[in-house]
Amino acid sequence: MNQLQSMRVFVKVADLGSFVGAAGALDLSTAVVTRHVADLEARLSTRLLNRTTRRLSLTESGMTYLERVRHILDDLDGVEQMVVARNHEPVGTLRIVAPVVFGLHSLAPVVQSYAARYPNVVPDVTLADRQADLVDEGFDVGILVARPMRSASIVTRRLTTGYMTVCATPAYLAQHGTPRRPEDLLTHPCLSRPAEQGGEERVFTGPDGEVRVRPTNAIVANNTEMLRQFALLGMGVAILPSYLIGRDLAAGRLVPLLGDYHLPPIEITIAYASRLHLPAKVRTFIDHLVAHFEQTDRQARDPRATAVALSKAITQVAGHDDVEDDLPVPDLSADTARPVHKAARERVVAASF
Repeated sequence: MNQLQSMRVFVKVADLGSFVGAAGALDLSTAVVTRHVADLEARLSTRLLNRTTRRLSLTESGMTYLERVRHILDDLDGVEQMVVARNHEPVGTLRIVAPVVFGLHSLAPVVQSYAARYPNVVPDVTLADRQADLVDEGFDVGILVARPMRSASIVTRRLTTGYMTVCATPAYLAQHGTPRRPEDLLTHPCLSRPAEQGGEERVFTGPDGEVRVRPTNAIVANNTEMLRQFALLGMGVAILPSYLIGRDLAAGRLVPLLGDYHLPPIEITIAYASRLHLPAKVRTFIDHLVAHFEQTDRQARDPRATAVALSKAITQVAGHDDVEDDLPVPDLSADTARPVHKAARERVVAASF
């Protein structure tokens, strides 16, 4: 029989001084209760109870055993209560792993608002541009950017979609002209990642279908934040994710290009070990993260925000020969705010990332 259950039965019999009373309290038959105590005595090769027709009493060994077993059961109950509380109340260390650039530009405000809401949880964030093994490395959740995780033990959930945007500074465009088609990138210095990270051939989809180009690299870097810095310095044309440059586009520091063409989207997901018995800290963080990006997605679809961003871009590039005369004011009530400058035809997507 189950030794732990036998210990619980023995304590109840000792406390009530009766097999019948213990059976009723534990919702067991008297025969089962008697068997549990007999099994304990057989295991220990020691009599724990003196039995008479009128009463039960503890032997000396029984008193010693009862005292120690009671402490063991109390400790076990305390551990179980603590684990149950952790599963229902957010508490403890929450280990998160995310790509470096996404973490720096998009994750910090989410972690800050979560920590403010759940002060008993301590976020422990690791930034790494590699696919971490959540189970082996002890991470509670992982953020994946354009990197699927296939594992029977891992659950993934979509957070949002990012977009790659061709962009340059207004000063660069004023000096070097504005690319109109993907092929025009061949005549501009481009800022790119190494080929193994997707830095060579680019596949655009436009009015005439698919267009493949291999931009001429002026600078290669394995970190997109470094490429953003190069782009802001006016060193060439860059192709960067929306979650990295959304604020630069909205502020007009960078101008979106090739608005009639788009590159494949970037799926951003959250991964965690299992759907079953998730600790409260993990469950609440996942919900908080999903809600945050649902809000930013709604804001990104707001045509008024898009129109404001486009107006700033127009102001920044105004004055050189790519600006059309008599620019109309963006229609803030339209379903979609269309860019009115040829150098700003790419949608400003997810500017709040």
